[in-house]
Amino acid sequence: MFIGEVIGTVVATRKTENMQGLTLRLVRRMTTDNTATDSYTVAVDVLGASEGERVLVASGSPARQTPQTDARPVDAIILAIVDTWQVNNRTVYTKETLEQGA
Repeated sequence: MFIGEVIGTVVATRKTENMQGLTLRLVRRMTTDNTATDSYTVAVDVLGASEGERVLVASGSPARQTPQTDARPVDAIILAIVDTWQVNNRTVYTKETLEQGA
């Protein structure tokens, strides 16, 4: 599992039938101090995350253990939208700050 930032949407009008109806997001991995990395993944978004939001992403077999992704060829899923995170008793990220444009 990792924390990432939603940076875009992947649109694929032609895909396997069992992938129909799933929204795909491009997610960039973040470091623990909320710095962007050069690592990206495409994740199924069953929550409706918005661009710029920080999200928790599960990958591998855990990504296929939800009602929406069971028996589908999914390798990564957005399983939570992050409200806040702390490292060493210091708040690194708060969603309200993002929403206020700071």
